[in-house]
Amino acid sequence: MTTDNEAAVRPDVLLSSWQDTPARQAIVDYVDRAVREGGAQYVPPSERIAVFDNDGTLWCEKPMPVELGFILQQLAEAAERDSSLRAQQPWQAARDKDYAWLGEVITKHYQGDDSGLAVLLDGVLRTFAGMSVDTYAEIAERFLRTTPHPTLGRLLRECTYLPMVELLRYLEANGFTTYIASGGDRDFMRAIAEEAYGIPAERIIGSSAGLRYRDDDTGGSVVYQAKMDGFDDGPMKPVRIWSRTGRRPVVAGGNSNGDVPMLSYTGHPSRPGLRLLILHDDEEREFGYTAGAEASLEQARTEGWTTVSIKHDWATVFADSVRDG
Repeated sequence: MTTDNEAAVRPDVLLSSWQDTPARQAIVDYVDRAVREGGAQYVPPSERIAVFDNDGTLWCEKPMPVELGFILQQLAEAAERDSSLRAQQPWQAARDKDYAWLGEVITKHYQGDDSGLAVLLDGVLRTFAGMSVDTYAEIAERFLRTTPHPTLGRLLRECTYLPMVELLRYLEANGFTTYIASGGDRDFMRAIAEEAYGIPAERIIGSSAGLRYRDDDTGGSVVYQAKMDGFDDGPMKPVRIWSRTGRRPVVAGGNSNGDVPMLSYTGHPSRPGLRLLILHDDEEREFGYTAGAEASLEQARTEGWTTVSIKHDWATVFADSVRDG
């Protein structure tokens, strides 16, 4: 809860993994202004909407997005069951562990070429068609709880960025409602989001396959169709944020070209927003890369967005935790 003229919780309590840098100060200054009732930049609690991308913003996305590893596992299993799929993409890449092909699909997408992405999405939709949402949630959660990251020495569920989780808590302590708005699959993120980020399933906005109800003698189930409901990336992010929240966000965080429309949509002239762009520049503690983020970094420079350097702005990247498998 917030009180008049002051933030509810001092930032040094909830932002302890952030270095004392201009990026952290920009966050603190914005929040202080937003909660200061009577101030020129006061934001009523009902309008304190904060949205964040997931892959590369809230958790590690290299050497490939976490969800893609899950998809590869399911595609490879499908190819084992059906030999006719083994010479077709994306099942061939999944079975052969051709991560270069898959990584290129993602990089090209953020550079404006979706030819490979269309092939990948078609395969994913066909693989999961007919599966119930309950079964999907079960196998997604098991994957996240048992699969190790290939290089970081921790389980995938432990690859969330501690400073960003602290930022979510800091915003919530000051009356903001936080959402995830990601190009990743909504139901995959739902499997772990409440435990990992403290964000409930109903506040996950992501890509989604079409759904239908299937009746049976146990009360029926909701199952996936072999068609997209919506791909939540690029210009679709503001659309789906509005459709879910009915609000224009005032805080947003992203890390790629696909996040530019969401960041641009945040705030407006009469209500300034806080736009955060995560820069992956720490090869020692995480990864160093800018591929797929070139346009977002340029816009951050020209528009004055707050760039968050993992190397310089975060004292800690990942939380220490018990790896119980």
